[in-house]
Amino acid sequence: MRVSVLAWRAEEVSVKYRQLGRSGLRVSELCLGAMTFGEADAQSFMHGIGADQETSFAIMNRALDGGCNFFDTADVYGQDGLSERVIGAWFERDRRRDEVVLATKFRFTMGSGPNRSGASRYRIVRCCEDSLRRLETDRIDLYQVHCPDLSTPEEETLRALDDLVRAGKVLYIGCSNYQAHRMTESWWLSRTESLERYVSLQSSYSLVLRDLEREHVPVCQGKGIGIMAYSPLAGGFLTGKYRKGQEPPPGTRLDKFRERLERYDTPRHWAILDAVTSIAQAVDAPLSAVALAWVLSRPAVSTVLFGARSVAQVDENLRASDLTLSPAQIAQLDEASAWDPGYPYDFIGRISDGRW
Repeated sequence: MRVSVLAWRAEEVSVKYRQLGRSGLRVSELCLGAMTFGEADAQSFMHGIGADQETSFAIMNRALDGGCNFFDTADVYGQDGLSERVIGAWFERDRRRDEVVLATKFRFTMGSGPNRSGASRYRIVRCCEDSLRRLETDRIDLYQVHCPDLSTPEEETLRALDDLVRAGKVLYIGCSNYQAHRMTESWWLSRTESLERYVSLQSSYSLVLRDLEREHVPVCQGKGIGIMAYSPLAGGFLTGKYRKGQEPPPGTRLDKFRERLERYDTPRHWAILDAVTSIAQAVDAPLSAVALAWVLSRPAVSTVLFGARSVAQVDENLRASDLTLSPAQIAQLDEASAWDPGYPYDFIGRISDGRW
């Protein structure tokens, strides 16, 4: 007998674990994103779509009890490091720090002055100390560059991160939103200069946005860099909350960011949503679980990030770890989300069909 969505609880799922890239670190294949933690004020881009502190505590406990041991945040989530401060308060209250693989990020503007953003040595050291203080911890398990800093040499960034690893304040390093050529340059510098290397790439990846498949996925496969896929539900578009020709539900993320919903109003995107809906009905699972399970099936993916504003959303998303899509279902989603890879990839594809 099938278990209904309403009757299912996080404790009943069997969350699986994967190596983070080619490192020895094992993380849950679903990672709890903490962008929504804390009630952000009106100056924050998360204002009105976050979870208060007590709800955030409940979300973290439910995720961890359900087997999700990997949490990801950033110093810039919420004003003055709000998300990090909420996690630090939870560590202080519930004493579960050593059960969590904790990831955070730096790079974007925090504070004031000429060094308020970037990935220079000067700023990295300061950002790390500030995050450690807010998170109420003595180490950051995975420290990530949130975005490339084109004004700072990659070697300077890597050497500063390498020093933090040697000091024991950081255990692993990763990058986010990097270009494929920058990752390759970084990997070569790490190898030739005996520096710590990025074990992960955190980047947007979903049925809606498959651009990583051009260059990033092959680079990550070849260099042993694990992909941490964020926004796998396309800002909530793939959850089934939205309908063609209808207003978005009040209070949802795409209600606040209307321009994103307008970008999704295309035949391709509605076809993707239809395919996800059809498969979700066939396997008796939430649409979110189907969308997450598709990303988990892709090469080089180590973990998929999901956000939550309630315990119920944690329960729904964790179902993806128990859901294995059939080859036919994956093919159906691949076809619905087919995209134009552009030149020279389409050219290469045409001449690689065996006729040339």
